[in-house]
Amino acid sequence: MPLDICEIFYSLQGESTRVGLACVFVRLSGCNLSCAWCDTTYAATQSVSMTINQIVDQVSAFECPLVEITGGEPLIQSQTPALISALLEKGFQVLLETNGSLSIAPVDPACIRIMDVKCPLSGEAGSFLFDNFNHMTSRDEIKFVVGSTQDYEYAASVIKTHLVHHPREKIHICPVFGRIKLSDLAAWILKDRLGARLSLQQHKIIWDPDLRGV
Repeated sequence: MPLDICEIFYSLQGESTRVGLACVFVRLSGCNLSCAWCDTTYAATQSVSMTINQIVDQVSAFECPLVEITGGEPLIQSQTPALISALLEKGFQVLLETNGSLSIAPVDPACIRIMDVKCPLSGEAGSFLFDNFNHMTSRDEIKFVVGSTQDYEYAASVIKTHLVHHPREKIHICPVFGRIKLSDLAAWILKDRLGARLSLQQHKIIWDPDLRGV
């Protein structure tokens, strides 16, 4: 069964603990949420049908060992775990960017799952499937996109309640680009001894924030 692909491109990893590394991005089409901060709304409708073999061949042509499966929301397509497994079998290091509303249990734990816990101002608070924390490994990463004090307090509460034992360097507090003062967010993280990583979207600093394919 083919997958619906929005785009495949080669750029620098803009987020996660692998920020700054060259990476091939496979953006799948479709999403089950409508986040206020979404910067890839085009992925909801733009798609081309590709088989797993076609995708793996196109990824391989970039000769880059790091691959990220993103969206949209990749896990709404039933073949996504099979695509991830196929890439892992080819020797790629694979990242999965997911909004966390669907179970990560079917995804090979050799893949690094990066889950986005939606905060209140996103309009999708409550969408996160907290059972996913039971399927995490210490290699997986958690991201909170913060646009206000309320968002930060929500993120801090989830971290202190559910992520006590998760490696702090794998927990990201990410400001909504252009909306929140970075020095304020940094001060909150330091004041609370939160231990989480302040993560900026490097690709939006290097290139035009609205530019595709980066």
